[in-house]
Amino acid sequence: MNVETVRETGYDAWLDALEAGEGYFLRDGGRATVPPAVTGGDDLEFEPLPETGAVRSKTVIRVPHPDFGADAPYAIAIGDFGPVTLTGQVAGIDPEDVETGLAVVPTVRECETSGKRFVAFRPAGEVGDE
Repeated sequence: MNVETVRETGYDAWLDALEAGEGYFLRDGGRATVPPAVTGGDDLEFEPLPETGAVRSKTVIRVPHPDFGADAPYAIAIGDFGPVTLTGQVAGIDPEDVETGLAVVPTVRECETSGKRFVAFRPAGEVGDE
């Protein structure tokens, strides 16, 4: 993928790639980021997102934003994926069972209330992750 294509993809295209199992991050020198937080110069490099990450921290949402009303309660976690961190809703596990260090796989879900897509994590090792 060339630099101009990466710069024009935006968040929706990044979600498409993640959903297709082709997640990526962008590296500009020593800085790693995911769209749409792309800045920088001519040395922007496309790199594959690690297949699994680990939960760094989590919180359980009991009183959600109206867009996520049908999803509550749910856990939101910050996950470490190599040089980048992602924030996502943890699916496929009771929110109270999400622990720091839990191995997770990034995916994309659609909000039941609004229909908007967002980053989610599934516990690694679920059927379909092998």
